[in-house]
Amino acid sequence: MRFRLKAFGLHLASSACALTLILGGLYLGWYRWPGWYLTSVLHVLVIVAIVDLGLGPTSTLIVANPRKPRRKLARDIGVIVAVQLAALIYGAATLWQGRPLYYTFSADRLELVQAADVEADERALALRQNAALAPHWYSRPRWVWAPLPADPEEAAKIVNEAVVGSGKDVIDMPRYFKPWEQGLPKLREQLQRLEDIKYLSKEERQALGARLARRGLAADQRNALILWGGSRRLVVVFDPRTLEIRAILKPR
Repeated sequence: MRFRLKAFGLHLASSACALTLILGGLYLGWYRWPGWYLTSVLHVLVIVAIVDLGLGPTSTLIVANPRKPRRKLARDIGVIVAVQLAALIYGAATLWQGRPLYYTFSADRLELVQAADVEADERALALRQNAALAPHWYSRPRWVWAPLPADPEEAAKIVNEAVVGSGKDVIDMPRYFKPWEQGLPKLREQLQRLEDIKYLSKEERQALGARLARRGLAADQRNALILWGGSRRLVVVFDPRTLEIRAILKPR
């Protein structure tokens, strides 16, 4: 039994180290708050953790028989490790494709843009036309302003295609992005009081108001906007004077 437990412990420690290095790097680089919440990556992490920290070491505990020929034992553990690596690669690739690239302000809302949202042709156009804000493989999440283009025809085309779902929205076109600071005057015009945000229930407004009060932030000023990430939403609270982000809060 000691042999089995030793093999189990070594396998568990190795798996935990590999998982921590990969997921830790992704978290520190791209998935820090609010990225991990808005991208809904928990289900991917659960699958990877079950396979790499649960099934893998447990399978080693089962097959690690000291009386088994070493070649057969090595083969069995090799198969287990291969399955683990496949799960880890799947999880890492999924997280990489879904990593947050931008938090955009466009028109009247804040929205998350993930790597998978920006198609290859748009990346190429952005590199040629707007290199400073174009996405690179090493790009970490940035807050940007995503206004419609100055050309009325091009702007109308983007809006119409986005409304009917036949084309890309401007937040998926980094060639049009501008520095966050340039959009602050427009953003100021869209700020709302908590009680005026229609996407919040009465209970959510009350809970958020209490949390803001505990932080010393006003709940009765025009200082908030919803930040969307798929079906999830957060409330971003700004300093009404400087427009510095003071808090990013869950509705509940």
